[in-house]
Amino acid sequence: MPWYDTDSWLTAAFAPHPATMAFTLLLVIALPILLHTFIYRKQTPTSLPGFVLLGPSGAGKTAFVTLAERSAVAQTHTSTSPLAIDAILPDTIVPTSAHYRSPGDPAYERARRLLLQDTPGHGKLRHFAAAQLANPINVRGIIFVVDAAAVADEAGLNEAAEYLHDVLLALQKRYTGAKTSKGPKEIPVLIAANKLDLFTALPPHLVKISLERAISEVRKSKAKGLKDSGVAMGGEDDGLDEEREWLGEGGDGPFEFRQMEEVGTTVTVKGGNVIGGDAADVQSWWEWIAEHL
Repeated sequence: MPWYDTDSWLTAAFAPHPATMAFTLLLVIALPILLHTFIYRKQTPTSLPGFVLLGPSGAGKTAFVTLAERSAVAQTHTSTSPLAIDAILPDTIVPTSAHYRSPGDPAYERARRLLLQDTPGHGKLRHFAAAQLANPINVRGIIFVVDAAAVADEAGLNEAAEYLHDVLLALQKRYTGAKTSKGPKEIPVLIAANKLDLFTALPPHLVKISLERAISEVRKSKAKGLKDSGVAMGGEDDGLDEEREWLGEGGDGPFEFRQMEEVGTTVTVKGGNVIGGDAADVQSWWEWIAEHL
């Protein structure tokens, strides 16, 4: 029968029958719930945004993790295995993603939660950090903790610079090795200059300058070693390998952290102290974390 006939299914669907009204009411109630459930599950991350702590042994990584977990200063020992904790921003810090949310909103509280992943700083145990850099799932940033007093000494500065060079080079390779034109998501780096309460500690701007100069020397020495090795082996891809292992811009100019912006990595230096004479002062570190939440 035609659709306009009084006995057709289309006419019956729009007729004021009890069954039609009940079905319409059920659809009106159920459809928004189903859509909200689907969109919420699709958009809500299955894991917390993570921040990986790297740096030489004794710089204060584990102490910062302990402070974030207990909200209290505590003495720690050198870690020999990775550690991950669920942390929450201090009450005075508001994450960027929640600036326009009310403190009573459940989404506001979720936006303040994060995962801090501590990695051992000893040279023989840095493979844990390398694994995080090779597969940075849901990692929002890298926090490279350095002892601001130790980098005032040549040995401490060289150790920190060599480690930081390898970290930045891994991030650079991740960006340049992307298989899409868009490139991978940016992973910013915070150089947390710790122990500023010590008399011998360098201020943050001098920590930045010292690390840039030391990384320039590390870059030269690694390039020379690679070149000498390539000459000895007589390989055809020596120039390509050397380019891949060169951190920052090409040429013989000095290395600067701003060069990393070209490969999707912003490097920021901020000072603080986890265990101080009066109290811990890591406000600037929390503010940096909040900017990337």
